[in-house]
Amino acid sequence: MTIQFDEDKQKRKLDELLHKEEEDLVQILSGKYNVEYVNLLGTPINTDALRLIPENVATDAKLAAFALINKKVKIAARNPQDDKTQAVISDLTTKGYQPELYITSSLSLEKAWKMYKDLSFAYESKAGSLEISSEEIAEIINEAKSLPTIISILENTMAAKKSYRISRILETVVAGALAIDASDIHFEPEEQYVQLRYRLDGVLQEVMRFDNETYGLILSRIKLISGMKLNIKKDSQDGRFSIRLPIGDVEVRVSILPGAYNESVVMRLLNPKSIDVPLESLGIHEKLLAILLKEIDRPDGMILTTGPTGSGKTTTLYSFLKKVHNSKVKIITIEDPIEYHLPGIVQTQVNDKGYTFLEGLRAAVRQDPDIIMVGEIRDNETADIAVNSALTGHLVFSTLHTNDAAGTYPRLIDLGVNSKILTSAIRVAMAQRLVRKLCVSCKKEVVLEGAAQQEIETMLATIEDKSLIPAERSKIWQPVGCDKCNKTGYKGRVGIYEAILTDKKIEDAVELNPSEREIWAAAQGQGLLTMKQDGVLKILSGVTSLEELERVISITD
Repeated sequence: MTIQFDEDKQKRKLDELLHKEEEDLVQILSGKYNVEYVNLLGTPINTDALRLIPENVATDAKLAAFALINKKVKIAARNPQDDKTQAVISDLTTKGYQPELYITSSLSLEKAWKMYKDLSFAYESKAGSLEISSEEIAEIINEAKSLPTIISILENTMAAKKSYRISRILETVVAGALAIDASDIHFEPEEQYVQLRYRLDGVLQEVMRFDNETYGLILSRIKLISGMKLNIKKDSQDGRFSIRLPIGDVEVRVSILPGAYNESVVMRLLNPKSIDVPLESLGIHEKLLAILLKEIDRPDGMILTTGPTGSGKTTTLYSFLKKVHNSKVKIITIEDPIEYHLPGIVQTQVNDKGYTFLEGLRAAVRQDPDIIMVGEIRDNETADIAVNSALTGHLVFSTLHTNDAAGTYPRLIDLGVNSKILTSAIRVAMAQRLVRKLCVSCKKEVVLEGAAQQEIETMLATIEDKSLIPAERSKIWQPVGCDKCNKTGYKGRVGIYEAILTDKKIEDAVELNPSEREIWAAAQGQGLLTMKQDGVLKILSGVTSLEELERVISITD
C-alpha cells in the first residue's frame, strides 16, 4: 500500500492550527488588556463603519471599524494600546463618534482590509453628502488636469465591470470636473446615447458619451445622494449634496428635468476657491475700483450690480463682503441659495415655506446689522425695504435683473420705489459680464488691421477719459490652444464692468421717470467706461480676444 503525501492538505491543517493558536492567544490578551475579543471571520462587517477610517490609516494602525450604530462605532485592533490605535480613537472622538475598542487577530483584520477593494470611494450621509477621502480619488483631482486624462480614466472605469463601477464613474466625473475647474456638469440624453459635457470658463465642452443603460444607473445614484425621489421621472426635481475634500467642502446643486428620452441632469459645483478672489483681482478698471473702494467704506447707501445668470454677480458681492468684513461690523445676508459659506458673517437662505427675500430682509433689519446683502431684489416690497435700509444707516449690497447699469433706475421705479428717495439711496449702479481670458501659454500676437481695427478704433473714440486709451494699439492676441487650456485657447475668466454714479444729473433725470437712454445721456461726463469700452481695453492689453468679447456682448451696436 502506497501512502501519498498531500502537501496542500497538510498546509491547510498547519494554517488552521496556527490560526487557532493566534485566536487563543488574542483571547488571552483580551483579559490582560481588559478589552473584549472579537473574531471578524464570523462577524458581519458594516461597510459604513469601514469607511470611517481610510484604508491606509487602518492598515498602518492595524485596526478596522466593523460596526456603526448611530454614533457608536466598534473598532477591532491588533494592539489596543498602540499609539497609532489611540490616535485613531482620538480622531473619531473629536468628530463626535463614540468608539468601542475590541482586540482581534491579524487574520480577522486581513478580512476587513480586503473589503476596502469592494467599496466605493464615496459614501452618502443622511444629510446628503458625498465624501471623497480615498487616495485614489485625491489622485484623480490632483493629476487629471486635462480632458483627455479624464476621458481615459472614465473609459477604464467603465470597462472594469465591477459591482461598484457606477459609483466610481460618478466620482470620477465629479473629481475630473473639480480638477479642471469646471463650473457645471451636464448629462444630456439623446435617443441612442447620453452626452456628458463640462462647462469650462462659461462654454460647454463635450467629454464623452454613455450608453442608456449605464446612464440609468448613474441617474439613480445622483438622485440617491442628492436626496431626490427615485420613482419620480416625469417631474423636475432639485437637490444638493456636498463633497468633503481636504481643501474644504464643495457644495453641488443638482437639477433634474424630464425630457423626450430620459431625464437630463445639471450639477452646479460651488467650489469655495472660485470665490476666493480679492476685489482687486476681479478685472475692475483701476478708476472704477478706486470709486468702489471709497463707496463700500461708507456707513450707508446701496450698491447694485446687474447682469444675467452666470455673469459673476455673486463673486463680486462676496468680494465686497470680504473687503468690508471686520470684527467691528455685523453683516447679514439673505441668499437663494447660500452658495458659499463665509466665516464671521450671518448668512440666511430663503425657502418655499414663507421665508422670502422680503421676510428675510424684514428680519435682518431687526438684528442690528451694519451691512446687509440681499441676493436679489425681485418685488416692490423687497425693493422698498432695501432702499429704506440704505437710507437709515445701513450699507446694502444687492443684485437686479437688468441688461446694463442704466436700467437699474427705471427698473426700481417700475417696482414702485419712490423716485425721490431712490437716488438718495443708490450710490453706484453696476453691470457686468464674464469673458474668457486668453491662455498665457499659447496666445498668439497678430497685427490689428482691417475690420477689426475699425471696430476697435470706433469704440475707443467713444471713451470720454482719453487718458485710459493705450498709446500702443497696433496689435491684439488670438487663441491657439494647448494642453494647459484643454485646446480651447482660453483659461480662466475675468469681468468686464460698467457703472453709473448717482450725481446731480442722474437725480434730475430720475425724477422725470427716464428711459435707459436718458439715464446714459445724464451719465455723460462721469468719465467711466461702459462694458464695451472696458472689453476693448482688455483686448488691447492681451487679456481676452475680440472674438470672445463679441461672443458675450455686441460692440457694434
